[in-house]
Parts: sequence; structure tokens; C-alpha cells
Amino acid sequence: MLNNKVTKAVRLAIAFGAASAALTSVNVAAEEQKEGAEAVERIQVTGSRIKRTDIETSSPITVMTAEEIKFSGYDRVEDILNQLPQIEAAETSFLANGATGTATLDLRGLGSNRTLVLINGRRMQAGSITSQVPDVNQIPASLIQRVEVLTGGAGAVYGADAVAGVVNFVMNDEFEGLAFNVGASGYQHNNDNKYIQDLMDKRGYDYETGSTGIDGRSYTIDMTIGSDFADGKGHAVAYAVWRRNEELLQGSRDYASCALSAAGTACGGSGTTPNPHFDIFPVVDGEVDYTQEYWGYLDPSGNGFKEDDGYRYNFAPVNHFMRPNERFSVGSFVKYEIDEHFRPYLEFSLMHNRTAGQIAESGTFFNEEFLMDYNNPLMSDLQKQQLQEFFGQSSADQFVMYIGKRNVEGGARADNLEHTSYRILTGMEGEINDTWSYDVSYNYSATTSSSVYINDLLAPKIGPRVGAVGTECEGDCLYYNVFTLGGVTKEQADQLAGVGTQTGLVTQVIYNGYVTGELDFTLPTADAPVAMVIGLERRELNYERISDTVYAEGQLLGQGGPSPSLFGEINVNDLFTEFQIPVTDGLNANLAARWSDYSTSGSDTTYSLGLDYTIADAYMLRASFAKAVRAPNVGELFGAQNIGLWSGDDPCAGPSPTYTAEQCARTGMTAAQYGNVTKSPAAQYNQFAGGNPNLQPEEAETITLGIVANPFENFNFSVDYFNIEMEKVVGTVGASRILKNCIETGDAFFCDNVKRSPSGSLWLGQEGYITNLSDNIGGRHWRGIDATVGYKMDLENATLSFDLNGFYSMKKEVEPILGDAALAYDCSGVVSTDCFTTPKWRHTFKADYTADGWRVGMKWRFFGSVDYDGTADTLLVENGGLDSFSFIDLSGSYSLNERVTLNGGVNNIFDKEPPMVGSTIASNANTVAGFYDTLGRFLHFSVNMKF
Repeated sequence: MLNNKVTKAVRLAIAFGAASAALTSVNVAAEEQKEGAEAVERIQVTGSRIKRTDIETSSPITVMTAEEIKFSGYDRVEDILNQLPQIEAAETSFLANGATGTATLDLRGLGSNRTLVLINGRRMQAGSITSQVPDVNQIPASLIQRVEVLTGGAGAVYGADAVAGVVNFVMNDEFEGLAFNVGASGYQHNNDNKYIQDLMDKRGYDYETGSTGIDGRSYTIDMTIGSDFADGKGHAVAYAVWRRNEELLQGSRDYASCALSAAGTACGGSGTTPNPHFDIFPVVDGEVDYTQEYWGYLDPSGNGFKEDDGYRYNFAPVNHFMRPNERFSVGSFVKYEIDEHFRPYLEFSLMHNRTAGQIAESGTFFNEEFLMDYNNPLMSDLQKQQLQEFFGQSSADQFVMYIGKRNVEGGARADNLEHTSYRILTGMEGEINDTWSYDVSYNYSATTSSSVYINDLLAPKIGPRVGAVGTECEGDCLYYNVFTLGGVTKEQADQLAGVGTQTGLVTQVIYNGYVTGELDFTLPTADAPVAMVIGLERRELNYERISDTVYAEGQLLGQGGPSPSLFGEINVNDLFTEFQIPVTDGLNANLAARWSDYSTSGSDTTYSLGLDYTIADAYMLRASFAKAVRAPNVGELFGAQNIGLWSGDDPCAGPSPTYTAEQCARTGMTAAQYGNVTKSPAAQYNQFAGGNPNLQPEEAETITLGIVANPFENFNFSVDYFNIEMEKVVGTVGASRILKNCIETGDAFFCDNVKRSPSGSLWLGQEGYITNLSDNIGGRHWRGIDATVGYKMDLENATLSFDLNGFYSMKKEVEPILGDAALAYDCSGVVSTDCFTTPKWRHTFKADYTADGWRVGMKWRFFGSVDYDGTADTLLVENGGLDSFSFIDLSGSYSLNERVTLNGGVNNIFDKEPPMVGSTIASNANTVAGFYDTLGRFLHFSVNMKF
């Protein structure tokens, strides 16, 4: 009976291909148990440490196989995983401004910090000094055997951070032979976007046209060697991977060659321009009169100042669209069996990664209010006369000035980022007796990283060099001649340039041990005994980021604020257990519980209950309930509180504010300021943000219900519903949301966090800002459906298979303030300043034709339409949001012989451009970078050799 059950489970699993949990979860780990003359294979599936005789579990698992990874053509792990409908784009190579240099995964869109990432079932460490979540750059794509994505709460099994689920990278540690792979890829696009070309023509901007040729090239070389040793008692695998890709600037694509305005209907840009802008207010009776404002720049004809007429700097072309990257990694997996009771093992990996995030030149960015007088040696007589007439002043009076001068003389800014990550795992496993086994391990992992920011301007050096009152430019000090057309020289700019450096070390030490086996107890209604796991774990997390004085004091004008050093330590002690209870032949109950004690927040308990019921051999119903927690990380707890930037819109600014004077008065705007406060040309405003040492752990409850079916041969499907509810979410309300709620409700809870500068601005200088600190702010309620379908046809000497993996988002509700349902908003099927792009429906559909020695495949990636919730982006308002998008990929392979295989393909064969959005929505280059195909057509080719 038992063996028959295994056969049925495996048959059901094999039918599913990459679309089902069961399918490629076989061989995660296996042991043999003798029962009479038969051997029954037991496997360990992601989401449990109990080895079991069936493959499907009560929690849904999506699997991506090594073959699917290879045929995708991508060699960056985040690009590979972002193809799954269940994963949203997080940190990718398509981000430049503020990039951490890491690659992260975001399951369900709940945040990378709520997605637990494992290698062979064991957690990874934080990826860098600026990121608290794992960096999947550490994982060699060529050695991945499969990726298992568990989309139900798994906190009771693996501990904190598994609120959205688990991504487990199962590596090929059983490899035999020698494999050598060489690959190359690149992008190609036809620049023929008439819409944005017309906008750039109106501005007089230059842009590329026609075919780009092959650009953004990447190259990979990897080698893997594996073999048994010691007469088959041991097995070892070693690998080495080198990867490099070239940079791509936004100027290489016409649709990214100018920065769209907030409305998305014109080429915007920055008010910090090569020809300087000035925001000037008079001093009257010793006080600054902010009701009188002169906003202008140097008249290009040489006639002093000219009032602003919309002249902006197009900062887009020099920004990175895709960062350059070079990465080298090596590693090994070693196992040795001394006897059945003692099998030591070792895993080692080392990765070194270098990248740089280049953005437009630095500048003075209207950062500081300078007190000036009419004795300034740099200003012309005409300029002084113009200001005196405008303000009704005399030569004895004073005025204050904000300066926006772009440092085109000094070149682009760049953050040079390096990471070195290493991981050492050692342990032993074995059988205690015929029914019990153990596993004890020690896991040490660490990341050293550095950030060296170059070509930024130093704030303290500006005042003396522009002749501010109370300062002196002496010795070798050169005046920064911003009041003369073309007056700034490279020598003047070089005196202002500075370099900021941050270095640090992140370490994680995990001690883990557990025993698993079968109890001498069987329910009267079942044939198999109850199985269990009990274990202990200790995690020690240490985080340090050391900033030099330049970073710590916020001297670099292009950084938005100070970045002080950060130190923190979190220790966790866990006690965990699991039970698998066969209730009847076909009905199983699975229970798990974990007690955790955190050095920062005390103790918590998580638990889960799952049921799976097999009907008529080909149908299985499954359900699970889980309570999960996530303790706040070091950055959330101990991050310094300081002024930085947020992207969005001040709807009370500009000559025609969106809201009434009465509503805007709630934010601190006076009647005289209403209609006279300048909007930020770059759509960037100030916020006071940072950590909170009093944070409590988040709590979440997850429910999943599903069916897995194989109604007839070669056809299968699965449908799983999930419901995730979170409370005490660690995060921020959001500066944009605080401002909007204050305007619309007048609630002091929000309005007390809005502080306008004396001029009414939220971006000029640093006196105006929105307080947006981390807190246990509210709730999240996510609901959706995952669906997979698979069908295989056996043809004469060939096979044709079809697979669909889809995700339908039913609800993505954010409750900024817990218990205040009136403020809740739903991000499902919506894009806004508060909502990342989330189509209601998203899927991948694959068709593969395989014959002797060759294969041809097609993939259809579909993104449903998205509504726009907002008013600032008039382009999205007019279009009704974002249209649906389809991308078609083609790939193929051919085996020249048993040892050499050629692989190639084209992704996005029709060269579809990503949807364009205005500056309040765009994450980079006028689009939601990394979510949709960003750079056009992608071509890839590789040669795989195995001996």
C-alpha cells in the first residue's frame, strides 16, 4: 500500500513539470528505509525538515528548473526570478540613483525584507552595508539545480523574515564530470519613439535615432567539476564563475533621453542648471521677506538676470540605465560518509562584485540659504541694479539667495560599490537508529563592502566662494563665479569636489541542530506512524557601517543629507518542532511551532497547521494556516534620523495648486504663499527619516487553500488561494501620503509632521521637510490566486509541452494607521506614488518542442493593465493608467554531440518598449525599471561543454 502511494505521488509530481511544487522537489534530500524487501524513498521538501514519502505539501511551492533558467538566457539571478508572476522587481542592475549594488527578491510585493532567501535550505546573510536583505549576486546561476518558491508563511520552520514566503536555491551538489560554459548576450533597440522625440525637439535636446546595434553586452565563463572520491564514500563539487557586463546610459534610448515632467507630457529636468538658477528673497528690517521672490537665471544674452522661463537641465542622458558590473565567484560542496551514523559535509562560497551607479553631475541644489549684500565682488552692476529695482532696495540692503548650479565642469557623479561575500557551512548528519536521524551545523557568513562616492560637491566650501556675507575666500581659494555666463572653470569646480567613503562588515553566525524521525505511534485510521522534528537554533547578527566625516556630516551636496555610521547587533535563540500526522490513507496533517527569543524585542511564538488530502489518486486538496513574525532589522532599529529626499509632488506648490488655500493652510502654507511657492523642478522634496529603537516585531497570519489535480494522463493543474494579513507593520506612512492626508483631513496626526520653510517650500534648503520616521504603522492585507496548468503531448520522436504560471491579485490593501480603515488604500491593479505597479493578472506561458538533440521554445510573458491613482501624471490620467503588455521570447538549443550543446535565443523579439511614466512614478529612466523589459530586445548565446 505504501509503495503504491509513493508511485502515485511521483506520477502526479512528474506530470507537473516546472509548474508545480511537487515536481522537482524530488531529490532535495533522500534516504532509504527498508520495509521488507522494498526500498521507500523519503524526501525533504522546502517548507519542512521532515523527510516524507510523498512530494506535494499543504503549502504551495512554485519551482523553476535549471533547464528553464538556462533557456531564459539571463545570467543575473534577479532577472531570472523576476520572470515569475509571484515576484516583483526589487534591487536590480537597472537602478542607479541610490542603488545598493546588490540584487534582491521581493515575493508578493510585500518587500524584500519579508522574503526569506535560502541556499540548500539555509538562510543567507545581509548583502551589504546599505542593504539588510540577502544579495542573490552570491548565487552562481549556472550551478542552480532548481529554485523552489514557497508562497505560504514558513516562519515556524525557518524563523523570522518568511512573512511572504521562502525562495530556496537548491544547488547541484551531486554534479559529476567537468562542465565548461561560455556565454554572451546584449540588447538591441530601434529608437523610433515619436512621442518623446517630439518632446525633445521642442526642448532642443539631442537624442539617438535608429538601431542601437548590440549594446549592454555581458560575458560569462563558468566551470564546474565534480566527482566521487574515497571509493564512493565522498563526493565533491567545485565551481568558478566570472561575469562582466558593460554599462548603458539613458542617452542610448530615445524614450529615456530626457526626464519626463511629473505630468509626463513634457521633457522636464532640473532647476539646478549649467547656467545657474537663483531663488532670491529680500531682507527687510533684519528679516527675510519670503513674500517677495525672484526666481531666475543668467540671461543667455549677457544682460544680467532673466526671470525663469522654464529653462531646465536635461540630466537624463548621463545617468546609468544599466550599471556596469564585474563579478567573480568560487565555491565547493563536499560530503563524506564515514559510516551511516556520521556523514560530515562542507559548503564554501566566495563572491567579489564591483559595480558603479552613475548619475548626473553634482551641483549646489539650492541646498543652503546664503546671506548676500550688494558689495558682492562677483555680481555685475547690472545684476545688482536689477535686484534693487525688483525688491525696491538700495545698495546698503541685503538679500538671501539659494543657488542651483550644475557641476558640468566636474563630470558625472558615481557611487563605486564593491562587495565581497563569503559563506562557510560545516556540519554532520547521520542515522541514530532505524527511524531517527540528526543534523548539526555551523554556518558563518559575512559581507564586506564599500561605497566610494566621487565627483560630488562639498557644501561647506560653497559660501566663501560665492561671496556670502560672513565668509572669506583666502589663500589659494578660487571664487566660484556663478554670476558670469561660462564663468566657472574646471579649476574652480575641482576645489569644491569631494569624496565620501563608507565601509563595513555584516556577519551572521548560525548554530543549528535537530533530530527527526518516526514516533512509535500510529493513529488507528492510518497505516504510517507520526513523524516529527525537534531542534535548536541560535543566530548572531552583527552589522557595522563606518562613514567618514564627509558622509557622516552630510557634506556632499548630492546625497540629500547625512549618512552617519551605523552599528547594531541582534541575537536570536530558537526552539522549533514539526509533526507530520497521517490521519487516514490520503489525509495528512502537518504542524509546526517555533519559540524565538530576540535580544532586541523579547520572545515570540510562531506556528502553522497544514492539511493535504488525496482523492482518487489524481486530486489533492490542501490548506494551511500560519502565524509568522518579522523582527525589525538593524537599520530599522538603529538607523540615524536625518533629512533626505523623497520623490513626488507638493500639490500646494506652483502657480495653480491642486488644493484650495484653506486646505493648503493645514500644511503651514500662508495665504501670501499660496500660488507663489515654486515646485521642485526635479520632483524631489525633503523628509526627516530614520530608525526607531522602540520598534516591535511585525505579526502576520497566512491562509492558503488549493487543489492539485492530474485528471488525465499528461495534463495537470493547480489553483491556490492565499490570504495574508499583517499588523504592526514596520515601515513609514510615506511622505507623500502624510502630506496628502494632512491636506484632505486636517488631522493633526499628519499635519504635525509637515514643516514648511519660511518661504513655504518643502525642498529649498533643509528647513522645510516632512517627518516620516519608521514605526509600527499599520496593517497589510494581501489576497490572490496562483494558478498553474501543464500539458504534454508525445509525438513521433518528439515531445510538445505547454505550461502556464499565473497570478491574480485580488487585494493589496495598505492601512497606514492600524485601525483607521478610512485611510486604507488598495494597490491591486494600481500604480501611484504609494503603490508599486501591480497588474491584477500576470502570467508566463511556455511552449516547448523537443526532439532528438534539439529543442525550440516560446514564452509569452503577460502583464495586465494597471489603473492610475493620482492626478500629477496627466499622461497616465489621459491614458487611464498603463495598458497591458505582452513580451514574446524565443529560444532554442542543439546538441552537436554528447559533449557540446549550443543555446541561444531572443527575448522580447518585437522590441517592445516599457511603458513611460512621469517623474513621480518612475524608478529610473521614465519607467518602472526592472519590472517590464527595460532596454528592448535581448539576444543571448552560449556554448555548454561537458566531459
